[in-house]
Amino acid sequence: MRNIEICLSPELIHLHDLKGKTVVVVDIFRATSTMVAALGNGIKEIRTFASLEECKSMKAQGYLIAGERNGHKVNGFDLGNSPLTYLDGKYAGEKLAMTTTNGTLALSKSQDAEEILIGAFPNFSTTLDYLKSIDRDILVHCAGWKGRFNLEDSLYAGALTKGLEGTHQSEDDASLALKSLFEKEGNDLKKFLSQASHAKRLQNHNIEADIDFCLQEDSIDLIGKFEKGALTKF
Repeated sequence: MRNIEICLSPELIHLHDLKGKTVVVVDIFRATSTMVAALGNGIKEIRTFASLEECKSMKAQGYLIAGERNGHKVNGFDLGNSPLTYLDGKYAGEKLAMTTTNGTLALSKSQDAEEILIGAFPNFSTTLDYLKSIDRDILVHCAGWKGRFNLEDSLYAGALTKGLEGTHQSEDDASLALKSLFEKEGNDLKKFLSQASHAKRLQNHNIEADIDFCLQEDSIDLIGKFEKGALTKF
């Protein structure tokens, strides 16, 4: 049986061996949810950057640039980090460069993996089915919040561990604990995650519709995969 393990924060990723594994990077509120929304509504590719300046420089290469820090759109960028921005197909056919507070940092720290996917509830089952089909150990890399543990990414990691229990065994205490958390609280994600610190931050920015989208399971049928430096629909 293959293994699954969970890294609770990018600050801890150096403790994990990524080589030969599929890493699923998760930033539920909101980076990976936004990436899924963008790819599902016609964005051709997404390039991600940890730094604002690197991302901003992609404008000259014909990319839309999306920048977010602390929940807010960064001045000088075309877009922020709302998944709802892409739902009408307004940017179909465009290429996107993106930097966020947590998610793009986690992606930048996952580059030693054999394969990198993005995880979100809107494409949960499609991703789950793919992971069941491949003969590879899995590491779920939670973006967290500025290096700290957060509930929303961790609950997704628990849901994935639960979904994979027929093909993958828990390799660490985190996957055991978070599977148990999902089994207890997964029936009403919105109610439970309304207590989460980042959900409260987003509510304070009056973007509860973003939260609703991010917790809507299986609304978009795609796998987001990083290859040759770009995230595309797979």
